[in-house]
Amino acid sequence: MPKLGLTDWFAAGQAIVNGDLYRYGQGARHADRFERRFADMLGVRHALAVNSGTSALVAALSAAGVGPGDEVLVPAYTWMATAAAPVLVGAAPVLVDIDESLTIDPKAIERQITPYTRAIIPVHMINLPCDMDAIMAIARRRNLLVIEDACQAAGVTYKGKHCGAIGDMGAFSFNSFKNMNVGEGGAVATNDSILFARARNYHDLGAPIRGHEDTFNQAAFVGANMRITELHGAILNRQLSKLGPMMARLRVRRRIVADVLTQSGFKLAPHHDEASAASLVVLFDTAEQAADFARNPGVTRLLDSSKHVYTNWEAILARRTAHPKMNPWAWAHREITYEPDACLRTLDILGRACRVTLAQRFPTPVSRVMAHRLARSVRSI
Repeated sequence: MPKLGLTDWFAAGQAIVNGDLYRYGQGARHADRFERRFADMLGVRHALAVNSGTSALVAALSAAGVGPGDEVLVPAYTWMATAAAPVLVGAAPVLVDIDESLTIDPKAIERQITPYTRAIIPVHMINLPCDMDAIMAIARRRNLLVIEDACQAAGVTYKGKHCGAIGDMGAFSFNSFKNMNVGEGGAVATNDSILFARARNYHDLGAPIRGHEDTFNQAAFVGANMRITELHGAILNRQLSKLGPMMARLRVRRRIVADVLTQSGFKLAPHHDEASAASLVVLFDTAEQAADFARNPGVTRLLDSSKHVYTNWEAILARRTAHPKMNPWAWAHREITYEPDACLRTLDILGRACRVTLAQRFPTPVSRVMAHRLARSVRSI
């Protein structure tokens, strides 16, 4: 995650000097500029800045008309918000196993599709792109929506296309742990003008008074308040300028670390676009080996990553909402439950998988030193 620096401080100062942090205020320009620049980077027609990655997912699902009675396929390894977002629009999430790429398994997707499946949310976890060719082929064949969760993958590409710009819509997060850091923030991206108009409507209470551009003949409907401020927009513009160079550094460091570890006999998790890889995961034969390796600084065993693992999604597992009459499982067309052993393959893979940090805050040679140190440590396992 990038640290906020002096240039971010100056950008925030510019927004404050303008005297009005409201994004639709007189002279407001930072949020609009960020949306245009972000859309251009992604290669899509539209981008909408919102206040979090969770809001981006909810706005995208609402824009797509996903709701009561629908089922949405989500991976069993992702931040809990991916599963919570369908619940918040009245749909039921259905868990899908991952494969050794640490992303949703296309074969498992096929097994989980029912007549009530409406959408797939592939998640590009920890800068690891999903197998989007296979996922899009399934979606087009089965007439399903694809809403990419690129919250952990801003700036990551898949076969020349940006993650989050391949499906029908994409969702991004800009909180303190993501590739772009504004504390909290997010964005929705799409090439579909109607979906964009509906997402923009939802993120701003359906209010027609903001001077929004063309509504594409979409009638206003009640939404939420997910707006960002000019302060967010100003810092996001600086973060966006830093994103490309940062991802380039990560790709270089990933190659360095990967070369050292593979030459030392480590098995790396398969990657769906090796040439643009910006993240590295090591796979072991046993969970015990992975737990031992995770004792090294800069290494995390993925099974230990809290609410990124479905077995820790207490509210989802219990199918519990704030009010019983707003519970999507009550009006689902079939019984949908979440047993702790529902996705055993996912638990097995996560138990044997360790993410290796690429030390982006240190000089590049540090990555090589760190990799050699990790290579030596395995001999004691």
